[in-house]
Amino acid sequence: MRAQIGTLILATSGIQLANGFFNTLISLRVAIEDFEATMAGLVLSSYFAGFTLAALRCGRIIERVGHIRAYAAFAGLVVAATAAMPLRSGPLPWLLLRSVVGFGCSGLFITTESWLNAKAQPAERGRIFSIYMVGTFLALALGQLLIGPAEIETAAPFNAIVAVFAVALVMVSTTRAEPPRLAAAATLPFGHLARTAPVAVVGGALSGLISSSFYALVPAWMQDEGIARETIAISMLAAVLAGLAFQVPIGRLSDRFDRRIVLAALGLGFVGTAVALVLLPHSLPVVLPAAALLDGFMSTLYPVCVTDAHDRMPVDRVVAVSSAR
Repeated sequence: MRAQIGTLILATSGIQLANGFFNTLISLRVAIEDFEATMAGLVLSSYFAGFTLAALRCGRIIERVGHIRAYAAFAGLVVAATAAMPLRSGPLPWLLLRSVVGFGCSGLFITTESWLNAKAQPAERGRIFSIYMVGTFLALALGQLLIGPAEIETAAPFNAIVAVFAVALVMVSTTRAEPPRLAAAATLPFGHLARTAPVAVVGGALSGLISSSFYALVPAWMQDEGIARETIAISMLAAVLAGLAFQVPIGRLSDRFDRRIVLAALGLGFVGTAVALVLLPHSLPVVLPAAALLDGFMSTLYPVCVTDAHDRMPVDRVVAVSSAR
């Protein structure tokens, strides 16, 4: 069982490595291509539009064809759209292709997370999901390091991203891990989830809004400010590593205490740190620890929300919960 879960986590970490690099790459390429401001914003946000659409639709795909086939289909979408981007450079093609990438990535993450949550026992779900998040953040951090030496004006970075997604697809397609058996009729109206796990739903939505804005907009803003590309990469690396350090301790705490209490503590910590970051002097010794705490609280909201939602729903709705997270 541990080897099977390890394969899923390793494959998804590879996807996050490519995804972290991809998000920063697109943010920088949009600035280089000199898209009009509105179109640049639409291109950057189209990933999250596709991501949201997949959350609404991919649950039925997984239930109809199974986890392994769904994983292959979603990865194929990402590979095809990524390979097409350097061939059709422009705001409208990139808007459509980035939305396809977002759809595929969302499907991959929902497939993996529902698979993991179906296999994990409630008493260890927080620890397993925290390990999954550690792999995610470590991969995102390493992905930022690729920005510095990459020739982002060429098609080479897109080819490298395609290769990483293909390797992850091979790993999952050839795994011996037995996918969960799910009832085809296991649907979940969003209102029912909101009534059953309201804290998890609100926390997950806020976490998504904050993190998506940060990762999509900050690299482009830094480049517009004239900051060196290597500095941008290191700054994004530091932000990701700050969230990484919080994952396992918070995961263990969420297994020992009521997850809603843990979420409340994380929310209060985030708000307090944000206020301190604004009001305290903006000197390096103050900003660095405050920013690290801010990212740590932000990055652990999502996994605790997901595990809390799964705790409150039957196992036959694990895909639906992961889709609605």
